[in-house]
Amino acid sequence: MEQQSAFRLEIRADNVAVVTIDVPGERMNTLKAEFAAQVRAILQQLRDYPGIKGVVFISAKPDNFIAGADIFMIADCKTAEDAQALARQGQQIMSEIASLSVPVVAAIHGSCLGGGLELALACHVRICTDRPETRLGLPEVQLGLLPGAGGTQRLPRLIGVSKALDIILTGRQLRAKQALKLGLVDEVVAESQLLDIAVAFALRGHKPVHRLPMKELFLAGVGRPLLFRLVSKKTRQKTQGNYPAVNQILDVIQLGLAQGSDKGYEAEAKAFGILAMSPQSAALRGLFFASSALKKESGSDAAPRPLHSVGVLGGGLMGAGIASVTAMKGKLSVRLKDMTPEGINHALKYSWDLLSKQVHRRQITSVQREREMARISGGTDYQGFRQQDIVIEAVFENLALKQQMVAEIEQFANAETIFASNTSSIPIHDIAAYAARPEQVIGLHYFSPVDKMPLVEVIPHSGTSPETISTTVALAKRQGKTPIVVGDSAGFYVNRILAPYINEALCCLVEGEPIEHIDNALVKFGFPVGPIQLLDEVGIDVGTQIMPVLKQAYGERFTPPQALEAILADDRRGRKNNRGFYLYSKRGKNNKKQVDKTIYSLLGVTPAARLNSESLAERCVMMLLNEAARSLDEGVIRRVRDGDIGGVFGIGFPPFLGGPFHYMNQLGIATVIARLQHLTNLYGERFTPCEYLIVMAEQNRTFSDVSD
Repeated sequence: MEQQSAFRLEIRADNVAVVTIDVPGERMNTLKAEFAAQVRAILQQLRDYPGIKGVVFISAKPDNFIAGADIFMIADCKTAEDAQALARQGQQIMSEIASLSVPVVAAIHGSCLGGGLELALACHVRICTDRPETRLGLPEVQLGLLPGAGGTQRLPRLIGVSKALDIILTGRQLRAKQALKLGLVDEVVAESQLLDIAVAFALRGHKPVHRLPMKELFLAGVGRPLLFRLVSKKTRQKTQGNYPAVNQILDVIQLGLAQGSDKGYEAEAKAFGILAMSPQSAALRGLFFASSALKKESGSDAAPRPLHSVGVLGGGLMGAGIASVTAMKGKLSVRLKDMTPEGINHALKYSWDLLSKQVHRRQITSVQREREMARISGGTDYQGFRQQDIVIEAVFENLALKQQMVAEIEQFANAETIFASNTSSIPIHDIAAYAARPEQVIGLHYFSPVDKMPLVEVIPHSGTSPETISTTVALAKRQGKTPIVVGDSAGFYVNRILAPYINEALCCLVEGEPIEHIDNALVKFGFPVGPIQLLDEVGIDVGTQIMPVLKQAYGERFTPPQALEAILADDRRGRKNNRGFYLYSKRGKNNKKQVDKTIYSLLGVTPAARLNSESLAERCVMMLLNEAARSLDEGVIRRVRDGDIGGVFGIGFPPFLGGPFHYMNQLGIATVIARLQHLTNLYGERFTPCEYLIVMAEQNRTFSDVSD
């Protein structure tokens, strides 16, 4: 049977050709290799048809123009040459669109990303709708790639090199008004007018001339080498040399501007092929596939219950963040309860401040801010809690208090209300121990700050019902989170692998390694911040309170250095009380945080760098990897995939390494064991490789063999 085309041509009575993009059987339009012949057939018809006055490309999908290229195409490439040929094919198609003799208009509504934006760039005019779902960008760098269908050459010539570098190097997505301001689109219109205005542009009979501002004209001349030097230095500082795509992007754009677009296209395709075969891109694409798969999962076989309203207990930082994402992203009504009116006001102010930033950036209007805020209400009693589908507690980490919250919700909410605990350490079965309806009690562990951290852990205990699990997972997705379902054990998954990582960093500190030396070593390895700075950010008191729980559950390998007690006794809680490992009253050179050197006298150590960066990073990371393997063996995580997503999205494990398990596969299980045994000889039994790793090595297995 003949395959249905993703491109449909209609010639209007006014002789404007409308090419409708509608990939059959798919919710999103994505570009596939087999579409090349379909597009070429359309273009040939356009060239052969007499009297065509213009062409409009538009999507039939309700919320996307083209969301990008199908990433599976790259997985099908066996060599760099295969991927290079794929890029060349895309470039040639875009070139044929650009060379049409009549005006070609991209009428954009919804996501216009990657290859979709490259198609739009090949058009002579771009207009888009003013809807919030309309986003434009080139996110290839986030997959360890560069735009391979002409994007590195067309975008700088359209909007200027400095703006283009910002978009391509960050992969950020632009809203309609931002795109208009940058000159990426020619007009922003109402969705109902999109086709009519696109046709009007097509009928004008000439291609618009885009003029760059004076700043960009300067950068096109003597300022260009300086710009590339500055951007190169800045990206090296940010990436620590771990992401080769950024260097390729800079080289390809600079070459194209210096030697012409033909040379630029050639370099772009070659670089695309090289990057597609790189281990960094393979790791990043693996994370993309893993997170995409998680979005389709419900956590259990039961259908989730409908969600309308959510209760939140506690107006502190976590409660305020949970209320905010529930209302602003989930579009659900939220009822807050706190012991004091001040707590309620704090939580409301949290959301107000976030929305006000959006108003200031002109992302929303003040009227929209009021509408968003209207979803959140609060009080010091349980008024309104009868209507809540789920109640999330975010109170102090105290078992008796959380059990009290369960009892009160069972009294003041309705019989169907789910109780979700945002605990970081207390087992959920203990929280549910005295519940009248334990099947409706579950853990829902967020990470701080809630509005920025993408992960949540969903933690059912043995008696949690499948419906409770699926409903809680559904809520997390509505909040814009990536949920992983993990086992009900001490520390769950993320904190269990994080604790030994931070603990080992503290051991290094007590041995006399300087704080900044430790943190810089792990940043160089690929973490966004070092472990000691992370402890300051989380709160030293909060970050260390889980240690006794983990030590009791798992033994001596979770014993923190005794000297840590001196830090806690000195009322050092980190950033939140401006007393931690770093100073918060003043900054050092280049606005960097300065270490509080009084820490060293408090610990009784004289700081001196004895270990190199690689050795420091290895000590901390190997503790994390060993614990991740144990967690999989014990069923704390269901799949290798969940462990990798949890590591990257939960604690910032370097994305270019693909997560703890992907990294162990890269190293080789035998190598992981050898390094752990070496560290055991140097530093003690806490590094002893777990039995699961040893058995895997004996059986010559990898984590790729473990069922996903």
